[in-house]
Amino acid sequence: MKYQIIPVTPFQQNCSVIWCENTLEAAVVDPGGDVERILNEVNKLGLTLNKILLTHGHIDHVGGAKKLAQQLNINIIGPHVADKFWLDALEKQSQNFGFPTTEAFEPHQFLTSGDTVTVGEQTLEVIHCPGHTPGHVVFYSKQSGLAWVGDVLFRSSIGRTDFPQSNHQDLVNSITQKLWPLGNHVSFIPGHGPMSTFAEEREHNPFVADQLLG
Repeated sequence: MKYQIIPVTPFQQNCSVIWCENTLEAAVVDPGGDVERILNEVNKLGLTLNKILLTHGHIDHVGGAKKLAQQLNINIIGPHVADKFWLDALEKQSQNFGFPTTEAFEPHQFLTSGDTVTVGEQTLEVIHCPGHTPGHVVFYSKQSGLAWVGDVLFRSSIGRTDFPQSNHQDLVNSITQKLWPLGNHVSFIPGHGPMSTFAEEREHNPFVADQLLG
C-alpha cells in the first residue's frame, strides 16, 4: 500500500491518499477540507480515486467528504454508525470550530470491526476503536504493516476524551486491546502530527506506555 499525507484545514489534519501500486486505484482517508488540494495531488500522482474512507465524524476529518464525493461521484465509507450524531451535527460543528458551513450527510456504508475495504488489490481491515468518539474506526493494512488511526493515538499522546460520548477508559482499551495486538512492528499515521510505531508508543507514550499500565 502506497500513501501520501496531505495536511488539510486550519487544524493541519493528516488527510491521506492511499493507493494500490499495481492498479493505481486510490482512496482518500479523512478529507477534512481543501478538496482542490487533495485532487491536485491525486492528479499529480496519476491515480484514480474511487472511494472516501472516514475514521470518525469530527469536521476536521470529514469536512470535505461530501463535496469530494459529489464531484467525483464516489462513495463515502465509514465511520461506525455510533458516530452518526456527529455527522448529523456537521453544520453546528462548522460554526463551533470556524469552518466553512458543512452540510450533514450519511455515508454510503457504515463500518464495524471485522469489515474489510479494498483499494485496488490491497485490503484494509476495519477495527472499531471507540473512546475519542464512540464510532471511531481504524484502517489496517496487514500486508504493509500500516494503520490509519485517526485521533485514537498520536506520537507521545492519545485522543481527547472531553467531547460528547467520549470515554477515556474506552480509548485506552481500544489502544491496548485492539491496536497493540496487531504487533510492535506496525507504523501508524495519526490524524495529526508525525508518524510513529506501536513499539515506540508502548515504550514512551506518557498515556499508554506498558510500564504505566502494568
